[in-house]
Amino acid sequence: MDKAIAVDFGGTGIKIGVTQGDKILVKAPTLPTASFESPAAIIEAMCHTARHLLQEHPDATAIGLGMPGWTDFHRGVLYQLTNVPVWNHEVPVRDIMQKALNLPVVLDNDANCMAYAEWQLGAGKGLDSLVCLTLGTGIGGGMVVNNKMLRGRTVSAAELGQTSIDWRGRTGPFGNKGAIEEYIGNNEFAADAAEAYTKAGCPRTPEECTPYLLAQAASSGCPIAGAMYESFAEKLATLIMNLMYAFVPDAVIIGGGVANAGALLFTPLQNKLKEQLFPVHYAALNLLPAHFGADSGLIGAGLMASDYAKGKLF
Repeated sequence: MDKAIAVDFGGTGIKIGVTQGDKILVKAPTLPTASFESPAAIIEAMCHTARHLLQEHPDATAIGLGMPGWTDFHRGVLYQLTNVPVWNHEVPVRDIMQKALNLPVVLDNDANCMAYAEWQLGAGKGLDSLVCLTLGTGIGGGMVVNNKMLRGRTVSAAELGQTSIDWRGRTGPFGNKGAIEEYIGNNEFAADAAEAYTKAGCPRTPEECTPYLLAQAASSGCPIAGAMYESFAEKLATLIMNLMYAFVPDAVIIGGGVANAGALLFTPLQNKLKEQLFPVHYAALNLLPAHFGADSGLIGAGLMASDYAKGKLF
């Protein structure tokens, strides 16, 4: 398989590396997303890192960008990054980077990149349909239907983090009520946990309540941390329940940092779904952790890039 430069753009950090199939050959130091004052500065930093990697791997054939928010796969345009306030307008990322680096560039939503990796070489290999959820700063989604990536008329399908779990709930960034991202995104999860600790008389800051630290606390028997993961699982189960009634995919694949909690998340998630699903739908439920874990987005961006360069991207 061909080498590619791959970018996995997160709300807190930008991972850039060289991939070859399902392997990551090298990773550059992560770029801190919040340290840049404009989209132009972000793009220049990504180009600078890519140039450095290309010096070491001049045989890389293309560049793949997995970016959160509203992307137009066909035009190579990023409209808006929901969790990056400085990126609040349309930017032709693909054309800018192709000109700067003189290589083919493919741009897609980061969760679509994750789904592509899992579908082609990971947990969903050989399946005709699947839903991928990536749990991080935001909640991303990617869907495969009848062996094709589902992109929709406006190339913005599967923005599952913006779908509602409560019609009277918290308001999302576009006026949407009950957006699940407003409950189980990393920052919201940490803030809710800090509030729960404070109410219990043992105040903690959100920085002390990251998903990783909460998982450690819950595994050590902390009832507050355990209850937070139970609540997280119930909210996520509501989203997956909706998907099962609407779609019934061959598998639902879950990745991102919170998914690393393992049984702490997946056991209550499975139980909550059993409570909410019709037996036929529950029997069809195939809940899987992402095979590539936190590297799914990077591997998927690289796979997309190499396939795009060969003219065979699905």
